[in-house]
Amino acid sequence: MIELIAATYTPFDAAGRLMLGVIPGLAAHLAGSGVDGVFIGGTTGESLSLTAAERMALAEAWVGPAREHGLKLMVHVGASAIADAVALAAHADSLRVAAISAMAPSYFKPATVADLAASLADIAAAAPATPFYYYDISQLTGVTLRPSTLLERHADLIPTLAGVKHSSPDIVEFERCVAAGGGRFRAYWGCDEALTAGLVLGAAGGIGSTYNFAASRAREVIAAFEAGDIPHAREAQLAVVRLVDVLARHGYLRASKAVMAMKGLDSGTVRLPLQPVGGQDVTAIRADLEAAGFADVVAPAQHARGETEHRFSTCAK
Repeated sequence: MIELIAATYTPFDAAGRLMLGVIPGLAAHLAGSGVDGVFIGGTTGESLSLTAAERMALAEAWVGPAREHGLKLMVHVGASAIADAVALAAHADSLRVAAISAMAPSYFKPATVADLAASLADIAAAAPATPFYYYDISQLTGVTLRPSTLLERHADLIPTLAGVKHSSPDIVEFERCVAAGGGRFRAYWGCDEALTAGLVLGAAGGIGSTYNFAASRAREVIAAFEAGDIPHAREAQLAVVRLVDVLARHGYLRASKAVMAMKGLDSGTVRLPLQPVGGQDVTAIRADLEAAGFADVVAPAQHARGETEHRFSTCAK
């Protein structure tokens, strides 16, 4: 089965504090929208703007709702300090989540794939009962080492290594990852605008931010691909490209959080150094999306109706 995993937002209130009470509603929405799981605390979740304690609280808040709604829970535990990542991994392991993932340290960077493997081995070893995925997002971390080499040559250092979350636009490297180890690893595609390309190359599924509010568009791509209707898949994929283009004009992450609020699924604001949208911005975002044919994207989610509470690429998430 081709999985669709939403890279979720971390909800903050106006003062920038965690707003964990909205998570049950978000989980209900995602489960009802055709999403198979959630990837929390990643780039979309502004993970490196959170303290380790906040990230643990976030994971704890997701465990119950994810289980209740049958959502696969993947927790990003990567950090600049390996000791923090180790602590986050051990905590996630204690929660019995479905998987953990870690991006490379991005200030003092590993110089070789062997260095990267040593760092990831320490993190994964802290969660011996949990599958581990390397999160390759080189355009943000600045670490351009090949994840396929990690899979092919260093898997013995990481017994729980299950695959990669590939959020780099390098499709050739993704193909190498899919083939690594004779195809024994799961490779998740992380660029929403090019999901079709990932599927053609053998992706186990997609992990992305647009699946929070436009999962039906991705499901249309997947259904057309599985039916062998590539022209339809390409047409549906182009709609996602146009959706992201509209949001990118307003600052993708903050604009997409505003879309969640429009749907009655308030994930709050962004945290500094990112800047929140103002009231006029929200009006403009809604108008631009509706004018581009995405009125369904900003329509209130079914479960949220009547409730009163509660140049960018998505490859960088």
